Amino acid sequence: MEPVRLFTLIEQQRSWLSTRQSLVAQNIANADTPGYKAQDILPFETAMARSALEMAGADRLHMRPSQAETLSTAVKESEGWETTLSGNSVSPEQEMIKAGQIRGAFTLDTNLMRAFHGMLMSAVRA
Repeated sequence: MEPVRLFTLIEQQRSWLSTRQSLVAQNIANADTPGYKAQDILPFETAMARSALEMAGADRLHMRPSQAETLSTAVKESEGWETTLSGNSVSPEQEMIKAGQIRGAFTLDTNLMRAFHGMLMSAVRA
């Protein structure tokens, strides 16, 4: 039976959430920029599936990309709800929904980490 690496998984999702939060903030900041196309990141499940394969190196000194680098390079153009006459595809309402989803996911991660940390500490004390 393999150990559950919950804390590592939560750390990876938090890195993904940080990248997504940066893109949402960038989209909102460019809401009035003519021709700007809204961006989003691939879903977390897709990013994790893509990063499951590790690059092979011929030498142990070869550099490998970190998990954050792997997740942050998976940026795609977002499908906006509307495009203005200037060609801008940022929908402030859609970006605010994304920001709320990000906040909820951060809260869930924090609560999961707190609960599992509490269980771990209870097991250690017993």
